[in-house]
Amino acid sequence: MAWSLPESGEPLKFLRPGHSPDLLKKLRRGQWRVQDELDLHGFNRLEAARAVADFLNDALSQEIRCVRIVHGKGLGVLRETLRAVLPAHAEVLGFVEAPPAQGGAGAVLVLLRS
Repeated sequence: MAWSLPESGEPLKFLRPGHSPDLLKKLRRGQWRVQDELDLHGFNRLEAARAVADFLNDALSQEIRCVRIVHGKGLGVLRETLRAVLPAHAEVLGFVEAPPAQGGAGAVLVLLRS
């Protein structure tokens, strides 16, 4: 799997085309309850990408709609990996940086297709 990491300190956020921007606001405000979590601490980029794919597939098979992925604040390698790999998964409708009580800049909330 090959990708380049964008150089960006901007908050993690993505919205699949065709969906209302309000979806991201509702996600960040807790409209959907987080049903599962993946912690990527200690993973390298390749391990993280594989773990995310497996995690999302498992979540979909369990009909989970909202998940949290913790990437930590460190050097930003895992953060930028998520910025690159999450939009590539068609089942991801959108994602936003988690609110402070749920990890803030060290985590992302992901909304999956139902």
